[in-house]
Amino acid sequence: MEIREALKALREKHGLTQEQMAQRALVTRQAVSRWENGETQPNTDTLQILSREFDVSINTLLGSPRTLFCQCCGMPLTDDGMISRETDGRFNEDYCKWCYEGGSFVYPSKESLIGFLLSHMPNPDNAPEPERRQWLDAQLSQLKHWQPGRS
Repeated sequence: MEIREALKALREKHGLTQEQMAQRALVTRQAVSRWENGETQPNTDTLQILSREFDVSINTLLGSPRTLFCQCCGMPLTDDGMISRETDGRFNEDYCKWCYEGGSFVYPSKESLIGFLLSHMPNPDNAPEPERRQWLDAQLSQLKHWQPGRS
């Protein structure tokens, strides 16, 4: 879906006219019309307003151009209900709601996350724990949250 289609669908889902959408986005009706015709796109500040007003992620407003993955556990974030939020309610599209909540991380260390995953993930091949632990460590180490210098 393109951004123009996503914005029009959002407006129609909420039963709004272009004028009403413009009022909520703090722009003119003509701006909304240009978005829906594909002539222009909302700027970053306006996308943040729309995200807050309609409780959708910016990725959704942009027509979901990319698949988001939690940068702590690696889980695909397939809908807005899985995305974490900051304490002020804004979406934090880097993390799932299970790894980051209330403005802080749930797992204080990669080892604590690995321990949780080992106890909750199936092991159909009956791989030994050290092998599973090593595999999880290698996978998680590729994510932004576990990169050196990150907390």
